[in-house]
Amino acid sequence: MSESGNQESSRSPNGNASGTTPAARPAVGNRVTVVLGAQWGDEGKGKVVDLLAQDADMVCRCQGGNNAGHTVVVDSVEYDFHLLPSGIINPKATAFIGNGVVIHLPGLFEEAEKNERKGKGVKGWEERLIISDRAHIVFDFHQAVDGVQEQQRQEQAGKNLGTTKKGIGPVYSAKAARSGLRICDLLADFSQFSERYKGLAQQYKAMYPTLDIDIEGELIKLKNYVERIKPMVRDGVHYMYEALHGPPKKILVEGANAALLDIDFGTYPFVTSSNCTVGGVCTGLGMPPQNVGEVYGVVKAYTTRVGIGAFPSEQNNEVGELLQTRGKEVGVTTGRKRRCGWLDLVLVKYAYMINGFTAIALTKLDILDVLPEIKVGVAYKVDNQVIPHFPANQEVLLRVEVQYETLPGWNCDTSAARSFHELPENARKYVHFIEERLRVPVKWIGVGKSRESMIQLF
Repeated sequence: MSESGNQESSRSPNGNASGTTPAARPAVGNRVTVVLGAQWGDEGKGKVVDLLAQDADMVCRCQGGNNAGHTVVVDSVEYDFHLLPSGIINPKATAFIGNGVVIHLPGLFEEAEKNERKGKGVKGWEERLIISDRAHIVFDFHQAVDGVQEQQRQEQAGKNLGTTKKGIGPVYSAKAARSGLRICDLLADFSQFSERYKGLAQQYKAMYPTLDIDIEGELIKLKNYVERIKPMVRDGVHYMYEALHGPPKKILVEGANAALLDIDFGTYPFVTSSNCTVGGVCTGLGMPPQNVGEVYGVVKAYTTRVGIGAFPSEQNNEVGELLQTRGKEVGVTTGRKRRCGWLDLVLVKYAYMINGFTAIALTKLDILDVLPEIKVGVAYKVDNQVIPHFPANQEVLLRVEVQYETLPGWNCDTSAARSFHELPENARKYVHFIEERLRVPVKWIGVGKSRESMIQLF
């Protein structure tokens, strides 16, 4: 301790020691750019991340696990990412999996190797991937438990949550119960790790007697990952701090899932098990809010949802079928058909309230090309009264009557457009309508699957 630290000093009215000047505030450092889903997922976040990642130095995942599904098309090659940051497609970028992510090690390596076989996009990924030592591990028995729990819900209540059965819920539950195991535990002392693993496995076997866990076999497999994963692991907090306060660096954060699937703000209980809104960026990477810069919300030009749960603007008719077919709305992770409906701006405005989007990426506009008219949800009524908020209660949300505004369609192909002015007038009016209602600018418009089909407005 310095000499002054051992002495009392008088203080001026402003709280500073007499005769001294206020300490300078520490520099903020680099700010991260965040990409988040603004609906129920599947908005096309991977394509937006791919666009921004082309000149990024670092791409990060902050929450979720391999329950995410991001598709990126580069040079006509389609890559599917579930756990890896999709920005790893940039060979010059470092990819960081933060402490808020839950990691299934077999799934991580299988995904990387599968994408590596498709093309050169993820070449050298092992040298470019960094993993936080505080990230929790998804074990095979977590995935088995996920399936058993879904089956029990179906038998007991006649419906399930529609999880991906990737073990995400069980491992986050173990994390909250303080019985989870982390990457740092795997790498520290394997004998202690083994004992804790056995204890956790026995807990689950006691809860689910039909569960079959090959404890010794699983431990052998996990031990084989130790040396392979060790070079990738860092103290995540220190690593992130150095990235933020080192030389100028472009850092990109890609959110998994979406705002309406957030454990706190989503359509509970039909949600995921992590915070996939902007707050999850700070807790999932170990960084302060002052380092959050631009926050981009990704909005599909219509609305989709996988699984059950309230969906006010859903169209169980020819419109819904057309959107599903034209949009090829099938889940990348689950393989299930997505439910489809009109764009719901009440829902998107709610996501904006939470996340403070600085701009929006509007994707899949071309799917609407053949519609003679397009409806947009602009308000909710419950019991014939307009409500000023997005309902928290699932039963109330099921009773919502959506108030629509109808806009004229454009009845022509937009997939070749590469600038805003090349879009037909009614398509431009649709974009302006969204901007005016949300009071958030649209920065990108997607009119196709490829990287080149993203129109940038500013």
